[in-house]
Amino acid sequence: MLLRQEHRDLDDAIGQLSSTPSTDQLRLRRMKKRKLRLRDQIDYWESKLIPDLDA
Repeated sequence: MLLRQEHRDLDDAIGQLSSTPSTDQLRLRRMKKRKLRLRDQIDYWESKLIPDLDA
């Protein structure tokens, strides 16, 4: 799934950026927010794939 790959790529980029002493904190925060939005999208689409057991 493309969302999962983008999430992993962002995770790697955040890890690399965090290890740099002169990190652009604004860029880092934006990347983390993007990663959280991707996680929410992944969770949403996965929940759509799981049938509603209460029905």
